[in-house]
Amino acid sequence: MGPGRVGVLELGLGLGLLLLGVLGGAASGPHSLRYFFYAVSDPGPGLPQFVIVGYVDGEVFVRYDSETQRMEPRADWMAANVDQQYWDRDTQSSRSNEQIYRVNLDTLRERYNQSRGSHTRQRMFGCDLLEDGSIRGFEQHGYDGKDFLVFDKDTLTFTAADAGAQITKRKWEEKGIVAEQKKHYLENTCIEGLKKYVSYGKAALERRERPEVRVSGMEADRILTLSCRAHGFYPRPISISWLKDGVVQEQETQRGSTVPNSDGTYHAWATIEVLPGDRDKYQCRVEHASLPQPGLFSWEPQSNLIPIVAGVAVAVVAVIASLAGFAVWKSKQGKKEKGYNVAPGSDGGSNSWIAGSNRSV
Repeated sequence: MGPGRVGVLELGLGLGLLLLGVLGGAASGPHSLRYFFYAVSDPGPGLPQFVIVGYVDGEVFVRYDSETQRMEPRADWMAANVDQQYWDRDTQSSRSNEQIYRVNLDTLRERYNQSRGSHTRQRMFGCDLLEDGSIRGFEQHGYDGKDFLVFDKDTLTFTAADAGAQITKRKWEEKGIVAEQKKHYLENTCIEGLKKYVSYGKAALERRERPEVRVSGMEADRILTLSCRAHGFYPRPISISWLKDGVVQEQETQRGSTVPNSDGTYHAWATIEVLPGDRDKYQCRVEHASLPQPGLFSWEPQSNLIPIVAGVAVAVVAVIASLAGFAVWKSKQGKKEKGYNVAPGSDGGSNSWIAGSNRSV
């Protein structure tokens, strides 16, 4: 993000993009924990200067921002299982982080020889507990919407994106124990916290809600666009494919991002352009954890008028919900997760990760 002032719309879109990154990461295993830090030096009116958002399995469960000055629950199961001391301690840690990030912004602005104005500092980190019991952990940093520094816990190395990030890399490496501390957190503290949070929200996080699938078609210029929309499903991971004569048409299929609905479920779609005369050869296949086997759906023009209208309405609601969702940072999630992906703590007391894992750049 350039040095110009960050407006309400610009920052809001950034938050929405980060949300999609968060949810995308949640699909990597049965359970995931993510934390996102975002600081902006000159935000638009009414927008927070500093934000922390925490997710379990893609669901927001905690949040702090510089306007409320409080770490607060965003899930009923979280509020019901920890005491006020927990929130007080995390609030103090979050306030300390807010000050660190403000200093970091000044440091980076001077390092890159930039004028005053709006600049952003981002960090995301976390862990996954996979079905086979294995774990993954990651941490990445960004500045002005671009890659800055990435930590690899397996090799205990930091990868710097440019000369400015090289200064931070050398600084952290010279301290000697930074990499080991981050590795310990990702492999132990983070996983322990994730297991605890999942136990708190088990009923909500491990529920299964079947997708409602609508298939529609629109013809223009002798091309028929078939659209397959799935909505109202949970958990988030879903696969929507178009088949021609039973063969997956991967290259020809266009997919939209999976986005949240206002009720906590998700919405996704996939389209394909075909010749009108070939429409009977195409089927939409939907695979989801709530389905005992993949579902196959075809377009039936005479009976799909109502589903088409319903699908459009749901799409509008989904877009509004995704923009209203709170998250941070245009992360380059198109990259493989090993290179660029993200981090929590024990819930017995304060989230020690908030204070202990942050460092000046």
